Amino acid sequence: MSHPTLFAYPRPRVDIAKVPAVSHAGAVLLTDTIGATGLAASLREALDPWTKPLAEHHLSKVLLDLALTLAVGGEVASDTDLLRCEPGLFGDVASPPTISRTLTTLAEDAPVVLEAISQARRTAREQAWTLAGDQSPAAGVSAKDPLVIDLDATLITAHSEKEQAAPTFKRGFGYHPLCAFVDHGQTGTGEPLAFQLRPGNAGSNTAADHISVTRQALAQLPAGLLGRGGRGSKKILIRTDAAGGTKDYLTWLTRQRLAYSVGFTLPANTPDLLTRLDEAKAWTPAYDTDADGIRDGAFVAELTGLLDLTGWPEGMRVIVRKERPHPGAQLRITDHEGMRITAFATNTPRGQLPVLELRHRRRARCEDRIRTAKDMGLGKLPLHGFAQNQIWCQIIQLACELVAWMQTIAFTRDDARRWESKRLRARLFEIPAALARRCRHKVLHLAEHAPEAVRVLTGINRLRTTVAQT
Repeated sequence: MSHPTLFAYPRPRVDIAKVPAVSHAGAVLLTDTIGATGLAASLREALDPWTKPLAEHHLSKVLLDLALTLAVGGEVASDTDLLRCEPGLFGDVASPPTISRTLTTLAEDAPVVLEAISQARRTAREQAWTLAGDQSPAAGVSAKDPLVIDLDATLITAHSEKEQAAPTFKRGFGYHPLCAFVDHGQTGTGEPLAFQLRPGNAGSNTAADHISVTRQALAQLPAGLLGRGGRGSKKILIRTDAAGGTKDYLTWLTRQRLAYSVGFTLPANTPDLLTRLDEAKAWTPAYDTDADGIRDGAFVAELTGLLDLTGWPEGMRVIVRKERPHPGAQLRITDHEGMRITAFATNTPRGQLPVLELRHRRRARCEDRIRTAKDMGLGKLPLHGFAQNQIWCQIIQLACELVAWMQTIAFTRDDARRWESKRLRARLFEIPAALARRCRHKVLHLAEHAPEAVRVLTGINRLRTTVAQT
């Protein structure tokens, strides 16, 4: 009987030596994105009032270094040593004590600082979307094909007594932030517009919070997408789950002339209403995820005419969906005759029901965006003060935006535009390289044997070429 041939990994001699190696060479994609979008300049102008005249490190550079640290895999301020050891690529990086003092200084004037950082982000976003051209999220938007803003809340566990941390509805302890993201569609990922940090006991159906975070999200959009006086437009679709399905919130969206697709809680007499739909044979087959076929066992129907919608805004439609639960799923009290029942409300006046239902179902992509944000620092708010953690949330948004803008500009028609943070780090950001000097210029030599060397070089060239052409 033959046995597999035994093997052993190579065991080279290991030592420590001064070599020109760069460990996160691919992060030059992010530093070039900072320059291309003008984020460094706009953030520097925004934070000038809080930077001392003789400060060695401008506060804007400190925040950008933190954002880069989160983007390449760091979790806390001390992880900036990942950048500090590469001055040829990232410049001078502040020490942890300096970073701590910076966050404390900014937190003392948190409301004004948050507004200043938000304005800098908005300016950079407008430039990033301009550079992206016809691949921008705002390209070709219309009432028929709107820009989608997804809202969703998430829970963050706090393992110590942090300021305003509180018990959550899932019997945990921490925070319950409400987030808003721009959906880049099936060809891309998404980018954050607003994070509203809230205590863990904040309500899910709080209309005031939904209105507040929507205002913040709209303020991040280029002016051309909004109506007069910064009001909304039917070219913008607000999409969220049933937590946003309140009369006050939908009435506010209607007054702002915004389109919406929001989860809807059905009344107690829903089984009777569904029976009437069955008798009228009003059900239409639902579409599959990619809209290229019928979804087996799933149907949609309009319920608007059978509901008492007194107090709800005019023009609201309610669409209900039923589907056979997947094998092993537990039936819920709201299910009907073995079918899982869900519903959503929309003010889109036209469109096939399966199309509108599929558009709403794609709201699930927001959960992917939240997962990515948690992988870039949102999963563990490391600071004690609530205002400090609000600043930290702005840094997380900067990290997520840098990655999203880099993908949108540098990898316009490349699979890498859809990669999430874990794969980006493994394949692009951690590519090996050597830093050399030639004719008074620094040259970053990407390792030829690295699998994604050509992809990284192509992305960098595209970033620089795009900027040169504008």
